[in-house]
Amino acid sequence: MLRISKTENGLVRGMAAADPRITAFRGVPFAAPPVGDLRWRAPQPAENWEGVRDCLEFAPISMQYVPGANPEDFYAREWHVDPEIPMSEDCLYLNIWTPAVTGNEKLPVYVWYFGGAFQCGYTAEMEFDGERLARRGIVVVTVNYRVNVFGFLAHPELTEENPDAPANFGCLDQQAGLLWVKRNIAAFGGDPDRITIGGQSAGGASVMAQLNNPVSAACVSRAVVESGIFCQPYEKPRLSTLAELEKQGEEFFRFLGIHSLAEARALPAVFLRDKMEEFGLFWSVVADGKFQQRTSWQTAMRGELPDIPMMIGDTDNEFFAVPEGETEEELRATVQKYLGDDAERFLALIHADQGMEAAGKNAAVGKIEMAIRALCRCREKAGAKSPCYIYTFGPEIPGWDHPGAFHSSDLWFFFETLAKCWRPFTGKHYDLARQMCNYLAAFIKTGDPNCQDADGSEQARWIPWSDAAPSRMTFHETPEQKACPAGDVMEFLVSREIP
Repeated sequence: MLRISKTENGLVRGMAAADPRITAFRGVPFAAPPVGDLRWRAPQPAENWEGVRDCLEFAPISMQYVPGANPEDFYAREWHVDPEIPMSEDCLYLNIWTPAVTGNEKLPVYVWYFGGAFQCGYTAEMEFDGERLARRGIVVVTVNYRVNVFGFLAHPELTEENPDAPANFGCLDQQAGLLWVKRNIAAFGGDPDRITIGGQSAGGASVMAQLNNPVSAACVSRAVVESGIFCQPYEKPRLSTLAELEKQGEEFFRFLGIHSLAEARALPAVFLRDKMEEFGLFWSVVADGKFQQRTSWQTAMRGELPDIPMMIGDTDNEFFAVPEGETEEELRATVQKYLGDDAERFLALIHADQGMEAAGKNAAVGKIEMAIRALCRCREKAGAKSPCYIYTFGPEIPGWDHPGAFHSSDLWFFFETLAKCWRPFTGKHYDLARQMCNYLAAFIKTGDPNCQDADGSEQARWIPWSDAAPSRMTFHETPEQKACPAGDVMEFLVSREIP
């Protein structure tokens, strides 16, 4: 097995995974530690080392709220289970699972970005174990990156200091990891010309951001976006311009009681993290005119994303949009605020005259489903030739809390890591996970998820999305392709979204 491999910085040693046919390299440095004067700078090259570096354990997670420390945190029951997990600003490491025996096998590569709203998350989360995908002939890479204020601060001094990389440091970390894979993955048995990037939630949004950057996009053959694109038909968008986020950065410095970037870089990381939590604002990707010329959504709506195969989906019980209002007058005011001249037509479509209960039910739309429909339509309008494979995930999820198909629950299934979960999954769940992992592996290999199950039988046929006849794969009890017409309200909202 390939237990020692050579990177551009030196030799690394991995170890046998639970399946000894898979080698896991954990904690491989892909950039210099972003500490001291490198805090809030684009990632810099890693230093070389002598001898063989043991890469046997996950590196520390990036600075964030302590995982599992809040008993009210739902995900503390799922995977943020260890409040003692090591945490450090020195966090730019990646992990590799490879089934290769030699370094010349040219296996397909899957580069994964974790989610966590860009505020938290880490590659050491137990659901991201890449072994099951690796057993299907794939080299799996999970990339750590800076999050929250450490990864997404903007400030006028930062812009002045480095106008070519003023913000989006977490996304630049992701890009650095991807470029490292492009340069080095052949030594681990991977094919640098067959890279799929994937992510869920903020990780899916990260995939979109990388596709929205020409340097990253040039490395990518296909993409997987799990619950990572959103439309907000009845809400004000989050901050999106560099100027807006620079003002937030200035406000944060005032909150800290400091007056300069040099003072901010001198603060201890734990103090900065704790004050960030007290400050309570959101830090995220911004259209900075450099890494992102415009938002990925703006690029998508222009039909200018790369024409590559995509797998996109959501879960049945996440992120529904409903216009605010407890009375008809309040509802009308909300609709008028966000829909303007189209308000009356929309109110008629939701039958607002039939009472608030009916209107609210009729107006509810899935934010991710709406975004998927708009994205697919814009791709078709732009003449894209590559397919989009759309899914929704909604099996019964067991447990005393009866959570439904909650946001992120599909991760246990696509990575086929159910055995790590506390929930009392049964045979039907393991069967579904095996089949979902099969689909994902086939897509990573060929850009087409259709495949055979372990016993050689053909899995349910997955048909690419067509705007004329939209259908998606439903992962409920078993995989099943189903038609999914938009409905009048969804069609109205999608049509408004598209230029």
